[in-house]
Amino acid sequence: MSDIYIVGVGMTPFGRYLDRPIKEMTRAVVTDALADAGADVADIEAAWFSNAAQAILEGQGSIPGEIALRNMGIQEIPVTNVENACASASTALDMAATWLEAGRGGGALAVGAEKMFHEDRAKMFSVFDGGWDVHDVAAATDRLLALGQGVADPDGEEDTGQRSVFMDVYAALAKFHMKSFGTTQAQLAAVAAKNHAHSAHNPLSQYREAMSVDEVMAGRKVSWPLTLPMCSPISDGAAAAIICREEELDRFDRSRAVKIHATALRTGSDRDPQEFDRHITHLAARDAYERAGLGPDDMDVAEVHDATAFAEIQQVENLGFCDFGEGGALTESGATSIGGRIPVNPSGGLESKGHPVGATGLAQIFELTTQLRGEAGSRQVADARFAIAENGGGFHGIEEAVACVTILGRD
Repeated sequence: MSDIYIVGVGMTPFGRYLDRPIKEMTRAVVTDALADAGADVADIEAAWFSNAAQAILEGQGSIPGEIALRNMGIQEIPVTNVENACASASTALDMAATWLEAGRGGGALAVGAEKMFHEDRAKMFSVFDGGWDVHDVAAATDRLLALGQGVADPDGEEDTGQRSVFMDVYAALAKFHMKSFGTTQAQLAAVAAKNHAHSAHNPLSQYREAMSVDEVMAGRKVSWPLTLPMCSPISDGAAAAIICREEELDRFDRSRAVKIHATALRTGSDRDPQEFDRHITHLAARDAYERAGLGPDDMDVAEVHDATAFAEIQQVENLGFCDFGEGGALTESGATSIGGRIPVNPSGGLESKGHPVGATGLAQIFELTTQLRGEAGSRQVADARFAIAENGGGFHGIEEAVACVTILGRD
């Protein structure tokens, strides 16, 4: 089986772009990825286009990829549209790599583009309503929120206004972790403060202001124990990667190629909440490590799906960087900061870099590729050789509905 390499990446700044069409963002990141690879459109033999919100917000319920890519001259080749909630873009990369591994072609494109901002706020937030079983909303809500029972806001619960329902879900999961392991709100704040500090060095980040733990704790309450700086924002943006088989590397800039050592895509399962070692991401990470012939101790840098600060605590445990229950302490120790043992989210993560759902997974790949090339500037992780990305989406039962783990490295 041929090894697969990333030879070009592109990413827009993430932010609020009401007047920037998806077609234009797609053109921008694909053009950048091609230039980064030293390639042209003819080198793309198949494409995977990731998007989760366009059908709801713009009515483009079918063929969004064919339309967005045709706009920039990519025609005739196979184009596959991918919607897999917040894991859409990492799924697109997984599928493109699998297509190349099967010998169907030599070079492929994975691109994710998303516009989340909309003048109608109710419509904007409705994008998240389909991220779980729409026929089981009441029972799913009760089941997830019940996990947080027994841990209360010391200042009293209050309704803090319009937000994604998933902020309440993450809050319940955080409370369950607090109840199970003694995790504190201050440890959640340490995650957010670390990520906001990292984002100050990322010119593509939506928010670039460093924050202290105290400032994070004092932020507007979203759903206790989560404050606004602990939560990912609504975002617009796009990201792309050009990948190829090893025998095709000479068509591109071989000197900057990054190897895809493994991808692992899983869906969730029915499990007891206390079975932490059966969490979807932990199982996906185990699969990826096995396929790559590597382990947690080999990783030099990570990008994880910190839709909230609690999610990062959960995912560093799932990726094996510490024992279950120790993610908060790991962050407080400085181990996950740039310069620490295993820097996590040097980009600033979803909390400050932003979270345009259909582009997020490829934005993680953009960051890790940049790190492995040694091109990350003031946020560079020293001597990074191996990197891991975790990207999850939706909810089913008591965990994410889908998770994708990707391991990258330099030869």
